[in-house]
Amino acid sequence: MFEYSVYSIMTATLITFIAGTSLTWTSPEIGYLNSTDTGVFDESLTRNDSSWINAVLSIGAALGPFIFGYLADRIGRKNTLLSLAIPFGLSSLACAFANKVPEFLIARLITGLGVGGTFTVLPMYISEMSLNEHRGVLGAAMNIYICTGLTFTYVVGNFVSKVMIFNLLLAALAAIFFILFLLLGSETPHYYVQKNKHDLAKQALLKIRDASEDEVEKELELIRIEIEKEERGSMLDIFRSKGSTKAFIIGSGLVFFQQTSGINAVLSFAQTIFEQAGSSLEPAYCSMVIGSVQFGTSFITPVVSNLLGRKVLLIFSAIGMALSESILGIYGILKDHDQDSVSNLNFLPILSMVLYIITYNVGFGPVPWVLMGELFPNSIKSSASALATAVCWITSFVITKWYPEVAATLGQGACFVGFATFSLLAGVFVQFVVLETKGKTLAEIQNDLNK
Repeated sequence: MFEYSVYSIMTATLITFIAGTSLTWTSPEIGYLNSTDTGVFDESLTRNDSSWINAVLSIGAALGPFIFGYLADRIGRKNTLLSLAIPFGLSSLACAFANKVPEFLIARLITGLGVGGTFTVLPMYISEMSLNEHRGVLGAAMNIYICTGLTFTYVVGNFVSKVMIFNLLLAALAAIFFILFLLLGSETPHYYVQKNKHDLAKQALLKIRDASEDEVEKELELIRIEIEKEERGSMLDIFRSKGSTKAFIIGSGLVFFQQTSGINAVLSFAQTIFEQAGSSLEPAYCSMVIGSVQFGTSFITPVVSNLLGRKVLLIFSAIGMALSESILGIYGILKDHDQDSVSNLNFLPILSMVLYIITYNVGFGPVPWVLMGELFPNSIKSSASALATAVCWITSFVITKWYPEVAATLGQGACFVGFATFSLLAGVFVQFVVLETKGKTLAEIQNDLNK
C-alpha cells in the first residue's frame, strides 16, 4: 500500500498534464486558426504572427517562476500549486473566445506564467514530500504526465477542429485539477518547519507517512536540523557559496541544453517539420506518432532512474539526441540540394524523430527537473529554482521565435545539425560538471556540492 504522500504527489503532478497540453497547443491550433473553415480571423496568419503566438508562451514561462516561486515561500507549496490552475484556466477561456491576434498573444503569455510556475514549484513539492528512495521515481513521473498532455493535444487537438471547443475542454481540465488537489493534496512538512509551525509539520508528516509517531518525530527532527541551520537567503545568495553556485550552474546548464537540443521547436512545429522534410506519412499523423512515442517512453525513466543513476541517463540521452538529429539534419541538407538523392529515404524524418523523442525522454526530458528539486538548499530553493527555470524558458523563447526564420533562411537540415551539436555539448557538460545524486539524502547532496 502506498503512503499518502504518493497519492498527494501524483495528484499534484496532474498540473504537468495541463502544462504539457500547452506546449504542443500550437501544432494543431495554428493550422485551424489559419483555415478559412475553422479559423476565427478574416485572413491567414502571417509567419511572424504564428511565431509570436508560439514563442510568447516562453516569455510568460520565464516570468512565472519568480511569481510562483515567491508565492511558494509565502502561502505554501500546496496553495501555490492550486493557484496555478488560475492562469491555465483563464488563458484557455481567453483562447476559446479570442478573435484577434493580440488576444491570443495575451492568452498565451498567461499560459506561460502557469507553465513556468509549474516547473518551479512542483519539483520543490515532490522533493520535500518524497522519501529518499522514492524521490527519483516520483520526480521522473512528472514526465509521464507532461507527455500525456503533449499527446492529448496532438490527438484530441487534431480531431477537434473547433478552436473554441478544444480550449473550453482545456479550461475544464484546469478546474478538475484544482478540485482534486484541493481535496487530496497536503502541504509539505518542510514549509511548516520554515514557518515555525512545528505542530502542523508533525500533523502533515503523520498524514503523509505510513510510520509510527516515533519515526515521524525522527524525520521531523532531521527536517528541523536541515532547515534551521540554513538562514533564509536571497537570489544573490545563490552565488555566495561554492555549493550553491555549483548547484545553479548544474541546474541552469541542464535546462539550457534541454532547450538547445531543439525540443520545443520539435513539439511546436511538428507538423511543419514533417511537411518540409517530405515524410511519407501524413504530417498530422506523424505528430500523433511522436506524441504516442513520447508517452510510451515516459515510463522508462521512473523505472531506471534509481537503478542507473542520473548521469548515465543524461549521457545516453545526449548521445541519442545528437545521433537522431544528425540523421534528420543531413537528410534535410541533401534534400535541399538534390531531392532525388533522398527520394527513397522519406521514412527517415519520422524514424529519426522517434529516436530523438525516445532518447530525449529517457534523460534530458525529466532528469533536469528531478535534479532541480534535489540540488538547491532550502535557504535558496525558491529563488534558485525560479532563476534556473527562467534560463530554461528564455532559451526556449529564442529557439521557438526564430526557428521558423532560421529554417527558412538556412534550411531545416542546418537547424537540426545545430541542435545535434548542442546535444553533443550537453553530454560533455554532464560528464564533467553534473553531480550524481542517486540514493543520497538532500543533506548529503549539499555536502558533496560544497567539497
